[in-house]
Amino acid sequence: MSEVNYSSEDYLNKVDAWWRAANYLSIGQIYLKDNPLLKRPLKKEDIKINPIGHWGTVPGQNFVYAHLNRVINKYDLNMFFIEGPGHGGQVMVSNAYLDGSYSEVYPDITTDEEGMAKLFQQFSFPGGIGSHAAPETPGSIHEGGELGYALSHATGAVLDHPDLIAAVTIGDGEAETGALATSWFSNVFINPVTDGAVLPVLHLNDYKIANPTILSRKSDEELTKYFEGLGWTPLFVEGDDPDNMHPKMADTLDQAIEQIQSIQKNARQKSAEDTEMPHWPVVILRSPKGWTGPEEWDGEPVEGTFRSHQVPIPAEQGSMEYSEALTDWMTAYRPEELFDEEGKLIEELKAIAPKGNKRMGANPVTNGGIDPKPLKLPDWHRHALEISTPGAEKEKDMMVFGRFARDIIDLNPDNFRIISTDELKSNRLNEVLETTDRQWMEDIDEPEDEAQSSTGRVIDSQLSEHQAEGWMEGYVLTGRHGFFVSYEGFLRIVDSMLTQHFKWIRKADEQKWRRKYPSLNIIASSSVFQQDHNGYTHQDPGISTHLADKKREYIRAYFPADANSLMAVMNRVLTSTQKVNLIVSSKHPRPQFYSAEEAEELIDKGLKVIDWASVNDSDDPDIVIAAAGTEPNLEALAAISILHKAYPDLSVRFINVVDLLKLASQKKDSRGLSDEAFNKLFTKDKPVLFAFHGYEGLIRGLFFDRENRQLITHGYRENGDVTTPFDMRVVNELDRFHLAKDAAHAVYGEQAAEFENEMDRLLDKHHHYIREHGDDMPEVTEWKWEPLDRFK
Repeated sequence: MSEVNYSSEDYLNKVDAWWRAANYLSIGQIYLKDNPLLKRPLKKEDIKINPIGHWGTVPGQNFVYAHLNRVINKYDLNMFFIEGPGHGGQVMVSNAYLDGSYSEVYPDITTDEEGMAKLFQQFSFPGGIGSHAAPETPGSIHEGGELGYALSHATGAVLDHPDLIAAVTIGDGEAETGALATSWFSNVFINPVTDGAVLPVLHLNDYKIANPTILSRKSDEELTKYFEGLGWTPLFVEGDDPDNMHPKMADTLDQAIEQIQSIQKNARQKSAEDTEMPHWPVVILRSPKGWTGPEEWDGEPVEGTFRSHQVPIPAEQGSMEYSEALTDWMTAYRPEELFDEEGKLIEELKAIAPKGNKRMGANPVTNGGIDPKPLKLPDWHRHALEISTPGAEKEKDMMVFGRFARDIIDLNPDNFRIISTDELKSNRLNEVLETTDRQWMEDIDEPEDEAQSSTGRVIDSQLSEHQAEGWMEGYVLTGRHGFFVSYEGFLRIVDSMLTQHFKWIRKADEQKWRRKYPSLNIIASSSVFQQDHNGYTHQDPGISTHLADKKREYIRAYFPADANSLMAVMNRVLTSTQKVNLIVSSKHPRPQFYSAEEAEELIDKGLKVIDWASVNDSDDPDIVIAAAGTEPNLEALAAISILHKAYPDLSVRFINVVDLLKLASQKKDSRGLSDEAFNKLFTKDKPVLFAFHGYEGLIRGLFFDRENRQLITHGYRENGDVTTPFDMRVVNELDRFHLAKDAAHAVYGEQAAEFENEMDRLLDKHHHYIREHGDDMPEVTEWKWEPLDRFK
């Protein structure tokens, strides 16, 4: 067999034919329901009532995809594709259909005329598929149109995948988002020895929905300075004539691949520790928006303008007078040269598709990983704190957990990552750095640059929640494990990213061919009730409410009250799949209350009656006091001790809640407590005082369907300032004095007036004390739990 000349005119003519076929299929998906090969004049029944989709970004991306297939064949690459610009979902669908991978996943979408008709009808159609790359699309890990996360996802995917290349198109308005602009710094964290490579293709087609794109109006000289300054090597391709553009693109992608291979070869002759930051290539493609589409419509230019962004001509069932224009446009791609009489792609074009798993639509990395391995977990009990007397000792929960995390890194040297945002030590995971450094490819100034190297298992050196979240998503979507830790208030920055990830795993679960993904684990530390020096701007616990509104089978919200509980929670979540796990933790010194055995029971059941903190408890307590969160647990216990001294005969049942959403009614969440179990814990009619770390509406919602209407909630009430830690609880009425006051009033009514006055006196004393001393009063700082005389 003669060697293939991948740069010959004959081969590039086949690449052009592939591109035309992909464009043809992409147009058909927008407009047609039937008659896919236009063998007869279009009838009303052939066209959709309301064609929906985007055209402008599609032909340029199909052009890139066709040429990526070529370099996969030429260089025998392990490559997959991420489509950044939004709503060009036809790109991945059309190309996967052409290489056969789409029909392998969906056998009813056959590679013939009948299957093509189904392919067309399902697009942006009720009961079909959306107009963007999605979990339903083979080869995808990225929901097209996420507005800025494409390069971050690509980077997360290639970490610890040394032979993988993530080719990612970036363009339209997405290229101007803050998240995308930030993600160009990803090159600082890719080690050419141990990681793969990303190949960004910046597609400058001049327009967004209605306005020019900023980068497209920059000169090549300006773009060269910009990207070289960021550490990339820009390679330019520009034009609108396919005859000239194919050789240019082929030559440019050859340069890019050979540069990547040269970088990796040279680096891999050294050790991973000794390698330096390379300048990876970035391809900058200038081509017209809506390339090869209608040049004009109704007297206005279309191709090369914003008017091509969505549906460029109004051909639809109600406007059949435009059907001829649609036919002229589609037949310009000469489908008779591309598909045979049965609608099958002709053999010579089939032959240029990559084979087997080399097809980007079939690369297993896009379906839960190439060779996914379960996480190896050490025994967290090795680091469990001995609790002889609840609350007697203080520890930093995150510091203790850091020892467990350190051991996880040791056991999983190439499939576990911790990602943070310049806050790993701030969030007290210091001991992780005993076994690894922070990965960093720029110059290192020793000794000032602490724990930086090219081989770290932690990425912590960029202050961007978007980047960190994007890297973590790319990592777990390709079958690996880890967690992202951030300040609680700043997690709101990635609300939409968490939403998109939830939507992804939910829809992926409906695809039987999709593997299960390791869960996305988010630790919220530096939490609202300890933001003493940062102040009100840093105080927002709403991430739990945001996530709890999603489909509950995919969401978990954990509020461990101490170090043992935190380790038990992390031991659970790190081996879970198909979840977004939120863990709200504390990094500050806190009394440690729960033994390892209690922590195990708390995570197994989600919540537990704490016998040693329940007094005069029977089947009929006077009040139930519950807590979810570190500070709520502390303050609730302190309130119980105050109440017990004032009212020795008061019967109190105390419940610590770790897995918050277990409180949900089974009407809304099959995991929730049954009404019988809920009533057994919280009673049907006795007051329930609930101290909660977040916004109170979440607790009210969880109790809404229950019989007991005697709920008193104390949570975050949007009050804060630069103040003392205890005062943060006071201003939100989550402190022990407000809790005790409300509990007494709920049980004794007006008879508790004297007790309430005493609590007010202590609150007034606190108010003046902190303003004089700048610290919390000894009654708070020196308080310790004392065993109760539990039965009178």
